[in-house]
Amino acid sequence: MNPSSLADAFRRLEESGVHNINLVSPTPYIDSIIEAFSLYRPSIPVVYNTGGYERAETIRRLDGIVDIYLPDMKYIRSELSGKYSKAGDYFEYADAALHEMVRQTGKPVFNDDGMMLRGTIVRHLILPQNTRNSIDVLNYLSENFGDRILVSLMGQYTPVANAADYPEINRRITAREYDKLLSHLEQLELDGFAQQLGSAKEEYIPDFDLERD
Repeated sequence: MNPSSLADAFRRLEESGVHNINLVSPTPYIDSIIEAFSLYRPSIPVVYNTGGYERAETIRRLDGIVDIYLPDMKYIRSELSGKYSKAGDYFEYADAALHEMVRQTGKPVFNDDGMMLRGTIVRHLILPQNTRNSIDVLNYLSENFGDRILVSLMGQYTPVANAADYPEINRRITAREYDKLLSHLEQLELDGFAQQLGSAKEEYIPDFDLERD
């Protein structure tokens, strides 16, 4: 797609009745995305759906374009982000990016039907045998953002691919691990959502090996 055809896609989606334009892992295409929105800006919310490992200056370019940010906050400990994601500086970048996202959106805003119009929802995926990291992440979110964000606590972790190289995460999380984090989320009084453990199924994982015709 070029920026013009992408703008046309935004228009067609809006006319079809969708609730938002959700851009998933969009950062590699940010120049084209910004140009597309200069050609057509839909009246429905624009969602920026990202893993959180972003430069703050990149997020600043989206000020006035994005209504809802949907980032992950995967790790707070560099030894874990370096080990599992080969990104020892993950938190350094994710922290600065998240502060910029929240600066732009402010507190969550909903319409009368409960649909989100503006705000930031931060996802965190619980990893097995890493509840301490998850507690640290939730504490960080509470201390830095409080009621200015929503938190999505995710229990869907399913070991695939290279997880076998790390025995400690080569399993789904247990009910005990999940309940521990859910209890901590409630103690912090962070608003948001908690995913059920039943979501940890391989059929929910996209096929990342598709080939183009």
